[in-house]
Amino acid sequence: MNIIQSIILSIIEGLTEFLPISSTGHMILASSVTNIPEDAFVKTFEISIQIGAIMAIALMYVKSFLKGIYIYLKLGIAFIPTGLLVF
Repeated sequence: MNIIQSIILSIIEGLTEFLPISSTGHMILASSVTNIPEDAFVKTFEISIQIGAIMAIALMYVKSFLKGIYIYLKLGIAFIPTGLLVF
């Protein structure tokens, strides 16, 4: 993977992370369109830029998490459908 391809993947991750679409799916599509090989480095790169986006969101909401227990109640309720589907 060259620098242009890494910039393209990073822009796609940054734009799609905050939209209700799959950022991972779009990175996979971009990788196949730009003929980026699926080797260990590319997978590690994709994981690292996704961790960066997740950390940005976590830092954005850190005050909400520390404010009170009400946010945890909302998160627990939001988890119930997913938890039921898994089990």
